[in-house]
Amino acid sequence: MTTAVLARPRTVREPGHDTGTGKWSARYSVVIDAEEPVFAGHYPDFPIFPGVCVLECVRTAAETSVPPGAGGVRLASVESGRFLAAVHPGDVLDIELVWEPRGSDWRCTAKVATGRGPAATARLRYRHGAAR
Repeated sequence: MTTAVLARPRTVREPGHDTGTGKWSARYSVVIDAEEPVFAGHYPDFPIFPGVCVLECVRTAAETSVPPGAGGVRLASVESGRFLAAVHPGDVLDIELVWEPRGSDWRCTAKVATGRGPAATARLRYRHGAAR
């Protein structure tokens, strides 16, 4: 059984290009509503937003900000994911993204924070035509 995540990223800063490095950056926020279906079982007496759902918020934000030169890329792998603090109902995730070319691939690095501080980091690899 899969449970849908209702949280959707809201643009805080549109993707911008650093011509010196070739990197693109963007920023998004996601409100973690207490009505998220995942809270029913994770954990009923002490609700925590699952790490996989944090990664899904990062993926959704990343795919909203694909750099113009990277059109047509698809997620090839999650290179790393590190969870630094729990995310609770009512938290706002602040997702800072940096896209950089890696040969013919693109890497999207994310830093995720709540009002309490860092919550997660992730590195996603995108490739042209990669299967999901």
